[in-house]
Amino acid sequence: MNYNGRTFVSAENTANGEVSSQTVFEYKQTNHIISATYHGGNIVQGMLIGLIMEDGCLQFRYNHINRRNEIRGGECVSTPEILPDGRVRLHEQWKWLDAENTEGSSIIEEVEF
Repeated sequence: MNYNGRTFVSAENTANGEVSSQTVFEYKQTNHIISATYHGGNIVQGMLIGLIMEDGCLQFRYNHINRRNEIRGGECVSTPEILPDGRVRLHEQWKWLDAENTEGSSIIEEVEF
């Protein structure tokens, strides 16, 4: 699967997350390296970078600035699911690597603009 040029929005998130349905992720891929920029909702600007693992999961680190002008960051493992219409859904398990140090889960789904 190639993530280059794919756009995602959040479909679900736990309460301790900052991503919402207004957050847009724009992915890029070069070989097995993925990156994305994201913004919207409580996120002013964010970036992620990571790897596509041999099992197809994405493993990455993320950092963003929220509307409270805080720099937040963490790590995530995303498991892809191909939907019947061919779009990609990512099931994410993440953890804040800042003072909060909590874990959560979310789902983001591919959208077409």
